[in-house]
Amino acid sequence: MSRTAATGSSKAHLLQNGLKSDDEIKKNGYPSKREKNGPRASFASRQYQRESFEQAPMYVAVMTYLGFGIVTLFGYLRDFLRAVGLEKCHLAQERDEQKDFVPLYQDFENFYTRNLYMRVRDNWNRPVCSLPGPVFDLMERVSDDYNWTFRFTGRTIHNAINMGSYNYLGFAENNADFLKTVADITHQYGVGVCSTRQEIGNLSIHEELEELVASFLGVESTMTFGMGFATNSMNIPALVGKGCLILSDELNHTSLILGARLSGATIRVFKHNNMHSLEKMLREAVCSGQPRTHRPWKKILIMVEGIYSMEGSVVQLPEIVALKKKYKAYLYLDEAHSIGAVGASGRGVTELFDVNPADVDVMMGTFTKSFGAAGGYIAGKKELVDYLRSHSHSAVYASAMSPPVTEQIIRAMKCILGKDGGREGIRRIRQLAENTRYFRARLKEMGFIIYGNDDSPVVPILLYMPGKVAAFAREMLERKIGVVVVGFPATPISEARARFCLSAAHTRAMLDQVLHHLNEVGDALCLKFSQRKYSPRPDLYEETDFELDS
Repeated sequence: MSRTAATGSSKAHLLQNGLKSDDEIKKNGYPSKREKNGPRASFASRQYQRESFEQAPMYVAVMTYLGFGIVTLFGYLRDFLRAVGLEKCHLAQERDEQKDFVPLYQDFENFYTRNLYMRVRDNWNRPVCSLPGPVFDLMERVSDDYNWTFRFTGRTIHNAINMGSYNYLGFAENNADFLKTVADITHQYGVGVCSTRQEIGNLSIHEELEELVASFLGVESTMTFGMGFATNSMNIPALVGKGCLILSDELNHTSLILGARLSGATIRVFKHNNMHSLEKMLREAVCSGQPRTHRPWKKILIMVEGIYSMEGSVVQLPEIVALKKKYKAYLYLDEAHSIGAVGASGRGVTELFDVNPADVDVMMGTFTKSFGAAGGYIAGKKELVDYLRSHSHSAVYASAMSPPVTEQIIRAMKCILGKDGGREGIRRIRQLAENTRYFRARLKEMGFIIYGNDDSPVVPILLYMPGKVAAFAREMLERKIGVVVVGFPATPISEARARFCLSAAHTRAMLDQVLHHLNEVGDALCLKFSQRKYSPRPDLYEETDFELDS
């Protein structure tokens, strides 16, 4: 008797789109007949060919691990000096009266913070004192005790180029003409709602926003939330629970991981964007069922992201949709970084791959990036949204979205849709795509190793060695360029990187200035590890009207 993920309580409309016959699917879940998918299959294959994950030379990996080893040895030496009183310890410690208690501050767990992070702490949490647009102002600070504490100098670093904010479409702006409706809503409703939507916090603009988002995405219904992180972490437990199986991509965001853990469901992790790994787990789940009892899983939920924020890679959506149909699973798609940023009209990866939004059971996205606001949404069938309105912790207990934030999202979405009477929205989408491809192409020519898809505005430059991470960030700031550097434990220990986020608000002159300084810093710090050769493409560098792929 074959086992399926569907039970009697599963909705028929979520399963009726299954594949007609198994011979239409290859063993690894890829469509085997091009005529079944039309041009979509060839377009999808072109998208995957544009993804780059070049491996570093062996000497780079050796030097990276050696660097961590040396820093760790010095860390143990400094801990010994602190223990004998020759060096002052600045971290929180147990009081003498509590020495026999279970430690509140685990000493070994803080080893990384004490001895590695503190050396480079000045590169994070820098205070910004302006709008986080294409350029911003930073408050200068210095440390007199090796980054344990900071003091402000009173000096401001003006007009640093901002290459770290998720301001993909440039809607984080302070133009009074653009923000007039936001100001009007603030005068009408105030800033806070002071209630949940189920009580007396449901405003007319909240319902207007949800109708607009549903229209934009091409789905039946949507529900909005005041916090993007909680949209994942508090809604996943309402969808799955004990007796359910979650198949999660290994590079999923922390909000997805937290939501999966809070749900109580069984979690299995498949290799990043690897359809063979995913299908193997699906086949095993369907054939073997739950551990020990071998009962069928109540639900099987596949969780993926549209654009992965640390890798810049794009989900292989058509293949995942084919697998979820074949094995009667459900699909949860997080479009936090892809909604507004990819697709001919900014509708995300479903538009990028020409996938029917109805084939994605749960569509999630945030307003914190492309829309320059805050919050998130869940979209899909009306039954799904109605269920979440009464069962989601974010819906029942959280305060409703702030009115000016709501209006900012409405304003940005109307601009994208052209409902404001202009074409500024589509111009920004095309400008972002042009900036993205230009910036990525130039970095490859310079010899940097970068990850991700050529259409992804998230551009990671691999730095690898811990000492170069700090040196890179400091050198770029000296040149008035604000960057985000990321290392262990946010990335694998051997893959520290700088993450650049492109924006439609970046001009060609700004990007050329950043590229010029990147070229200098890359030579000075020996960061050009790529062994591939890329031929120049002058057509990418000419500022002409940009045509998106159809």
